[in-house]
Amino acid sequence: MNSPAMTYFVSLKSQAAWLRLTRTERAEFVRETVRPILATYAQVRVRYYDAEAFTGRCTDMMVFETADTQAYAFLIDALRDTAFFSLPYFEVLDIIPALEGGYEAYDQALQSPQT
Repeated sequence: MNSPAMTYFVSLKSQAAWLRLTRTERAEFVRETVRPILATYAQVRVRYYDAEAFTGRCTDMMVFETADTQAYAFLIDALRDTAFFSLPYFEVLDIIPALEGGYEAYDQALQSPQT
């Protein structure tokens, strides 16, 4: 049985240290620090969303998708070793792990003959 792909919804709140940076400095940090980490863990698909215009709870959402839980955990640890989380530029508010279509897989398993 293959491991299903997990999705991790991570809500973030930008901190004053991030907001004090110029847009050029932010782009440089992402280019020089964040992108190389993401490239190291290419088996983890990452999407990034701005949320600050729509909620007061979080400012950003990162969505990580992978079947390799260890790669996801290592990617997060690598980010923790940078100003992204250590200065911090961002505070993690929530991490919500989820399985896409989990109930469908369960329904299929119920219909399959037991061996």
